Amino acid sequence: MLLTKEKKEIIWENEKDEAILRASQEQPHLFRILINRYEEAFLRKAKSVVFENEESEDIVQETFIKIYRYAKKFEKREGVEFKSWAYKILMNTSFTHYAKLQKTRGNIEFQDFLAAGNLHPTENFALKQELSNGIQVALAKMPNPLALVLKAYYFEDKSYAQIAEEQNVTLPALKMRLFRARRLFKKHYEVDKSFNE
Repeated sequence: MLLTKEKKEIIWENEKDEAILRASQEQPHLFRILINRYEEAFLRKAKSVVFENEESEDIVQETFIKIYRYAKKFEKREGVEFKSWAYKILMNTSFTHYAKLQKTRGNIEFQDFLAAGNLHPTENFALKQELSNGIQVALAKMPNPLALVLKAYYFEDKSYAQIAEEQNVTLPALKMRLFRARRLFKKHYEVDKSFNE
């Protein structure tokens, strides 16, 4: 019995992200499933970096293009699933976009944001590398519990509830820790930045 295109797509809806990504290389229409799964969450995350709806939409569109373009480079292995890989591309794209916006507006203040350690290749590699190095140095100077909170929230895209459970703290205690971590990060990052200027 031959399945209609619609029925085939319903079957794909239940597949894992990695399988859909692989199949979309031969059947591009399947990539729409991944877009439907992640678009809203990506928009929220991008907006947390650039604070503007229109810019967030541009970032998410560019992210999906990169995910599709680099699909063949993705390898599922322990600790690296489609979701974490895709979010890393999203965050790298967001920070690059943010840097361009700030440069255009004559304001290059990055300290309120974190960038992922493994940067995705783009034309702005030097700028991103400088940003990433400063962030890594600032994180290294922080007490481990505070650095872990920032990494979990920004790098691993974990929710407050997930981090609170992992660190065995209450939600209010976690929010206070994250607040202190951001403030301390900003202080360390600004000191390092002033030495480099």
